[in-house]
Amino acid sequence: MVYPITVAGVKRDLPICNLSDTLSIAAFVIFGDVELTCACAKALLEKAPEFDYMVAPEAKAIPLIHEMARQSGRNDYFLVRKKKKAYMNGVFEVVDKSITTEGEQKLYMDGADAAKMKGKRILILDDVISTGGSLAAVEDLVNQAGGNVVGKMAILAEGDAAKRDDIIFLEPLPLFNADGTVMG
Repeated sequence: MVYPITVAGVKRDLPICNLSDTLSIAAFVIFGDVELTCACAKALLEKAPEFDYMVAPEAKAIPLIHEMARQSGRNDYFLVRKKKKAYMNGVFEVVDKSITTEGEQKLYMDGADAAKMKGKRILILDDVISTGGSLAAVEDLVNQAGGNVVGKMAILAEGDAAKRDDIIFLEPLPLFNADGTVMG
């Protein structure tokens, strides 16, 4: 089963994947899809508010933030990591619960990145916003760093996230029943 979608003028068939006995999602993965990544980055930049830096959680948003930085002529962007790395100092951390990650996970921001964010206009990016858990976790880290969140953006807003008025996204994405039908 697939869900056909057109995003930023690019058509794709998303495979429908079961998460539980009652819930399925359409898997949206931009890894390895240069055409889709470039088109989405361009479309999001056209909607983006003025910003100084962008930040995104790893891992699925990495191609998007990289391409948005490239297209906008920016040399710096920041990633919120799922594991502390040896090179990270003065780490900020927060707990996150995502629809696609089993259980709770911690997210980490490097202290050097946090120092650059202080007092700056920060744009938070992700590939898909669903429950908003990852988005809230990244926003919490930006706030801890003293950054000013000026926008929260994603390629797709899944399920009820499409009803939110505090995010910018390109297309809505429904949730699905276990049998692959769209939830009503």
